[in-house]
Amino acid sequence: MPALLAVLTHHQWTSLGTVLAQKSGLLLAALVVGLVIQLVLRRLIDKLVRKAEEGVLPDRLSVAAFRRSEDPAPGSTRRVQRAKTLGSLLKSVTSGVIAAVVLTMMLAVVGLNIGPILASAGILGVALGFGSQTLVKDFLSGVFLIFEDQYGVGDVVDMGDGLSGTVEAVSLRVTRIRDTNGTVWYIRNGELYRVGNMSQNWARSVLDIEVSSREDIPKVRRVLTDVLHDLWQDDDFDGVIIEEPEIWGIQAITPDAITLRVTLKTAPMEQWRVARVARERIKGRFDHEGIEAPFPTSYVMNKTPGDPDAPADAGAQTADAGG
Repeated sequence: MPALLAVLTHHQWTSLGTVLAQKSGLLLAALVVGLVIQLVLRRLIDKLVRKAEEGVLPDRLSVAAFRRSEDPAPGSTRRVQRAKTLGSLLKSVTSGVIAAVVLTMMLAVVGLNIGPILASAGILGVALGFGSQTLVKDFLSGVFLIFEDQYGVGDVVDMGDGLSGTVEAVSLRVTRIRDTNGTVWYIRNGELYRVGNMSQNWARSVLDIEVSSREDIPKVRRVLTDVLHDLWQDDDFDGVIIEEPEIWGIQAITPDAITLRVTLKTAPMEQWRVARVARERIKGRFDHEGIEAPFPTSYVMNKTPGDPDAPADAGAQTADAGG
């Protein structure tokens, strides 16, 4: 019996060697075609990566914001990283697909029945599809998230439901965010339905300046214009404030206060610093010009005792809170 098995085994190996010898041309052709296709696809992917690194839209704002620096604009650096990540992912996927197709073709050339293999692969794919729907959803969402550059490491984002913070890491499955309290949050990419990016391309500081309702509004506008123009001309903010600040006008009117809205267009991640400096300078200039801040006013209605015919507003007095 062992001798028979040895003979059969030797016969099988001899038959396999004969088939390989006869089909060597086809096997070599399949391998060469696979390598050529992979090489062509890699060249195309590299070309797409280079175009993605250059970008489609001009970095006018980024260049203006960093025109005094020799370092590249932050948007271009992140764009290069994103393009390389996508290029590496595409190369891995194409290599795996090409290898699987070439191997299947070579098995068919040597005479093996690849029907069960294809059926098994189909069943396995269906099983994985049903069993890992969430995982597949997370990965697909991560691919489009990176491809569309929705946000990147270092961006300040608002994920909704009160969750906002700085992005520390972005992968194909999860995004890691650290909020202002230092808490680290892990969010699956498939669960992100909307994201607000507060640091992409450019930002805007919006200030609502309140003054007393008794103030002269043209004078207040002139003072605000001077303060904002000085801030715009300040060398410390050259390239940080990228457009002349604007006073949009009166935003609200109440019995106690008049609110004027001021806007400053800034470089990414600079809107909060610019807003704090602008508030400080406006406060100092208002104090110098004698422009008062609003304060609540209460009205006390007095009636003369024993005089039922006195009008309801007789003897009305006005008392300022804190006065």
